[in-house]
Amino acid sequence: MPPLPELTEDGAAATAAAPPQVVDGIALARLYGEPLFALPTDLYIPPDALEVFLEAFEGPLDLLLYLIRRQNFNILDIPLADVTRQYLSYVDQIRKQNLELASEYLLMAAMLIEIKSRMLLPPKKTDDGAEPEDPRAELVRRLLEYEQIKLAAARLDRLPVLGRDFLRAQVHIEQSLTPRFPDVNADDLRSAWLDLLKRAKLNQHHKISREQLSVREHMSIVLRRLQGQRFVEFEALFDPSRGSQVLVVTFIAMLELARERLLEITQAEAFAPIYVRLAYQPS
Repeated sequence: MPPLPELTEDGAAATAAAPPQVVDGIALARLYGEPLFALPTDLYIPPDALEVFLEAFEGPLDLLLYLIRRQNFNILDIPLADVTRQYLSYVDQIRKQNLELASEYLLMAAMLIEIKSRMLLPPKKTDDGAEPEDPRAELVRRLLEYEQIKLAAARLDRLPVLGRDFLRAQVHIEQSLTPRFPDVNADDLRSAWLDLLKRAKLNQHHKISREQLSVREHMSIVLRRLQGQRFVEFEALFDPSRGSQVLVVTFIAMLELARERLLEITQAEAFAPIYVRLAYQPS
């Protein structure tokens, strides 16, 4: 097993060259599939070949927060001298590897030095005689906001993620072979109802009588009419000879049964005849 890389405080890791191990119990290594029984005499390994740089920090604020929390410093009273010294030590390391990356850290280093220099100067009171703000206040504010965002991001990352922590279940459900009739259009139902009213007016008579009409009673009549029938035409449920009053009560009874899901109103296609049937048909 090859030796583990040696970690340092500045986020870098380096691994010393390890002696070659025997492969398959005989050869030291394999080169293009061929066994190598001895190391070449002209083998040259560049000094940086085995050095691995780990970007352990996401930015200057992340590094600064790490240095403060690692040493249990009070973030409201940061000892800038110690923190700045450690921060510059890390910046010196990354300047040797990645100058472009170090530019961001150098800007924060300049800010730390500027804050430290302001702290060394005697404080000047404001025009209204109040005490001046601590030069570290703005930096502390940024660090606290960054820490809150970092903790929130860590909590979000711990939430289950599709494709990483779980997979979406896929279940195939066989569709029923029973044909599903399209829903009846409201305009078609209204047209059928108006046609029934016209037919009822043609059968008007002058006999005056008083008849007690009950919606519940006509609901029972409609259910009995549909009992044992697979489909019944919409118009067959009405008796125009009994007058428009009976038609209205019968129509209301049918709508009430449809609302209570006791019957279904179906239509094979647009402008086709409308049929009514019980919602539950025993097999």
